[in-house]
Amino acid sequence: MRPIQSLTFLNPPKNSSPALTVAILMMVLGIFFRVIRADLSPETLPNFSPLMAAALCGAVFIPGWLGLALPVSALLISDALLNLHDGLATNFPQLLWTLPCYLVAVAIGWSLRSPKIGLWPILGGTFASSVIFYVVTNTGSWLGLPAYEQTPVGWIQALTIGLPGFPPTWTFFLNSLMSDLLFAALFVLVERALAAKGSRENVAA
Repeated sequence: MRPIQSLTFLNPPKNSSPALTVAILMMVLGIFFRVIRADLSPETLPNFSPLMAAALCGAVFIPGWLGLALPVSALLISDALLNLHDGLATNFPQLLWTLPCYLVAVAIGWSLRSPKIGLWPILGGTFASSVIFYVVTNTGSWLGLPAYEQTPVGWIQALTIGLPGFPPTWTFFLNSLMSDLLFAALFVLVERALAAKGSRENVAA
C-alpha cells in the first residue's frame, strides 16, 4: 500500500533561488504595470495590463502557499492603488466580480504546476483566464450600470461596443489578452532559462 503523500504545495519554500526571486519580481511588475501605465501613458493601449498572466504564472512558478497569497494580495493592493490614483473610493461591489476572476486564474495556475509544464498549456490557461475576466467583469458592468438595458441586447452591448463616449469594450479585451499572452510567454521563457542555467551549474559542481 502506497504511503499518503504530504501536501508539499502548501508548504512555503525553504530556500531562495534566482528563479524564485525573478518569478516574484515579474509577477509584481506584471500586476503593478497598470498602476505605472496610469501615470505615464493612460491613453496608450487602454487595459494593456497582464493581470491574469501574472496571477496564473505566479501560481505556477512560485512554490507553496506563496503561489496563492502573493498574486491575490498584489492584485488587491494594485486595485486599491489604482482607485487612489483615480481619486475613487474602494469599490467593494466591483470586488465581487474581480476577486473570483483572480482566484480562478490562480487556481488554473496551480492545476498546471509541474516541473515539465510547457509553454502551450500556460498560454491556454492564460487565454481562458483572460476570457473569463472579460466576460465576468463586463457582465458586472452590465448589471451595475443603469446606462445598459437589462436585456440580452444590453448584455451583448456591454461585451462588444460598450457605452457611447468610451472605447469599445472589445478593444479593452484585445489589449488585455495581448498583454497577458506576451507576458505569460516572457515569464515562461525567463523561468525556463534560469532553471536550465541552475541545472548546468549543479552538474558542473
